Amino acid sequence: MNISKIKLKIIVFFVMPFFAFSNSGLFTSEKANDKVDNSELNTDGLYFAEFYDYIYRGHFENIKIKRLDYEFLMIYEQYLRAFGVKCSKYLLVNKVEIMEIVCDQEEIGYNAYGDVISRVCVKYKWQGTGLYAKPDIYNAKMKIVEMHKANGIDIFLKMVTDPNAMGNSIDMLHKRKGLANDMEKFFILNQCNSKAIIQFEENLKRFALNKTPIRLKKKSKYTIAKNSGGPKGQQNYNKLVDDLVADQAKTWAFNRYTKGSISGLRIESKNSEGKPISLRANYKFRGFSNNGKGWVKIIFKNGVPDCMYFFDFPSNCKKPNSGIVTSYSLEKYSNQ
Repeated sequence: MNISKIKLKIIVFFVMPFFAFSNSGLFTSEKANDKVDNSELNTDGLYFAEFYDYIYRGHFENIKIKRLDYEFLMIYEQYLRAFGVKCSKYLLVNKVEIMEIVCDQEEIGYNAYGDVISRVCVKYKWQGTGLYAKPDIYNAKMKIVEMHKANGIDIFLKMVTDPNAMGNSIDMLHKRKGLANDMEKFFILNQCNSKAIIQFEENLKRFALNKTPIRLKKKSKYTIAKNSGGPKGQQNYNKLVDDLVADQAKTWAFNRYTKGSISGLRIESKNSEGKPISLRANYKFRGFSNNGKGWVKIIFKNGVPDCMYFFDFPSNCKKPNSGIVTSYSLEKYSNQ
């Protein structure tokens, strides 16, 4: 098999799961809310809230996700599909069909008894999804797809040599679930044909193509929260941690968090102002067959939560919900 075919197989192996999950009932029927206030893009409660907000504002310098990250391609693809499902009446006659890569030919391995022991796809093809998109937005995404295909082997080697590959793969599953939840809400929070959506899409395209964004002057509330230095006075950290863990638990694949089960909370270190740098707490969860206990460690930066580390994957930084962080910075968890 030649190198180009190997590259295609590798890139399809990693990209196909991202492309395939949004046409299987994750998006409800088209019921875009025509009555919501769309003076600004509404990202409240969304898993990737900061990313959407920074794209909308054209504040690309604040975006941690890179344009060639799979995470960006995953978000882009699912946004296109969500728009195609919920906002199809706003697509013009020049709309283009969203395509996906599917297996066209398999090699099947059998043992001496005729049992199937392996299935390997050796040929792929592009197939229509029945969903449509705006051509300029779609073509920008395909530029990213082509770059991923060209770099397939390099991406594969980075993945297989990652010392935390298992944790990162689980993390990607969480992000996929969080993204699916986002796309269920996105066009309830925002009107399909609003100026905010048009601005968001233009900057999404520009980010993909590495072009200068259309910038809004107003700072993001998420940036303001991060730079606030954190709230003053005594805070209800048990409530804060409970809310943060409960939010993370929405994306858990198997376990279910027991709301209100935070215990043994202790602040491990403080800054010169007496605000937490690190705190740790225990919590309970329900598994398949029994109940379990775990712990979470939260690292603060500039006085607000920045990273969450859970007992099962202690090297994986989970970004706390930006809406909760903003509420915390506004002293909504104050004990006073």
